[in-house]
Amino acid sequence: MRYHRWFSPWVLVVPALTWLLVFNLWPSINTVILSFTNAKPIGGGTFVGLKNFEALLHDEQLRYALLNSVIYMVVCLPFLTIVPLALAVLVEKKLPGITFFRTAFYTPVVASAVVVALIWQWILDDRGLVNGLAEKLGFISGPLPFLSDQWLLLFSAISLTVWKGLGYYMIIYLAALGNVGRELHEAAAVDGASAFRRFTNITIPGVRGTMILVSILISVSALRVFSELYILSGGNGGPGGRDSSVVMLIQQYSQGFEGNLGYASALSIVLFFVTVVPMLALARMNRKAADA
Repeated sequence: MRYHRWFSPWVLVVPALTWLLVFNLWPSINTVILSFTNAKPIGGGTFVGLKNFEALLHDEQLRYALLNSVIYMVVCLPFLTIVPLALAVLVEKKLPGITFFRTAFYTPVVASAVVVALIWQWILDDRGLVNGLAEKLGFISGPLPFLSDQWLLLFSAISLTVWKGLGYYMIIYLAALGNVGRELHEAAAVDGASAFRRFTNITIPGVRGTMILVSILISVSALRVFSELYILSGGNGGPGGRDSSVVMLIQQYSQGFEGNLGYASALSIVLFFVTVVPMLALARMNRKAADA
């Protein structure tokens, strides 16, 4: 009986623990090991020390990729933190037809990122919907290079990310708004507070912790962006590869028989630290806000 009591919990834990070790912990450890080698995707490699990390310091494409990631995060963060909250406040109201708007806002979330990016590629093409409509209305004399200009391509991808993410973060805020007491809004309304003042003085403080959580999720997603930039750029990272993301570079170096898996692993470690820094900063802000 004593043996049974000791053994029974492990029967339940071992499958999950095995999955964690095989598919999470070991790949992470192996990535660190490979970053010090010149391993290929197929075949072994030899130890090269810090050469991969030294090469990163002189990689111009990496500098562009890091710049793109920072711009992506800086632009997405305010839009996807505030706008979904405002949408959540609107769709929370019990109005006729509000279910339709909830569904409409959330539909892009459940759609495949690849499919959505392909649709946007068709819309933003030189002969696509946006350019064709703008030319017919006389707003432009020639097509705008949404998919071939460095900055237009980057901000087109950012617009796609923002549009697709609004509904997802709106749902998170809807759950948080349920914890904000309605009596506070009713009391403020009786005192003559406007809807805007109730939003800034009651709603925002009430969902502050959720806003920090959403900010962390947005930052991590923006720094790890792949599908939007990859598909809109046609897989080549835009003009001169200047619209690549760090994930796109990892994919580029890790594929094919002659790929440099060691260098791709070093890029993965860089991406890990680039992602962790803002996450820790926002988590620290959350702790300070909770202590205040």
